[in-house]
Amino acid sequence: MAPGKKDILQGTLALLVLKTLQDGSMHGWGITLHIQQVSNQVLRVEEGSLYPALHRMEQEGWVVAEWGTSENNRRARYYRLTPVGRKQLAMEEEKWTKLTNAVAQVLNFAPSKA
Repeated sequence: MAPGKKDILQGTLALLVLKTLQDGSMHGWGITLHIQQVSNQVLRVEEGSLYPALHRMEQEGWVVAEWGTSENNRRARYYRLTPVGRKQLAMEEEKWTKLTNAVAQVLNFAPSKA
């Protein structure tokens, strides 16, 4: 990951994962690939960040995990959103929108010339 992106990603990782799981269950590697592909290779989630985040989300009741078989016939944990996780996704999206709007206001601010 390029310098500077790590802080942004850490602050938005839950949002990215919850959004990724919105349409169905997925294993960790699948979550990583999805985020990377949808972001046109800009965002890369490392295992060392993803799995602790998934564990925290599981403890919070946002996701549940169950063992299954992956596409390449390997045992994998599949994560899916819970109803609480769907509510959290909506809250995270709202916070993100407020944050990005505030940043845009600052970036687009043009002081009046006296």
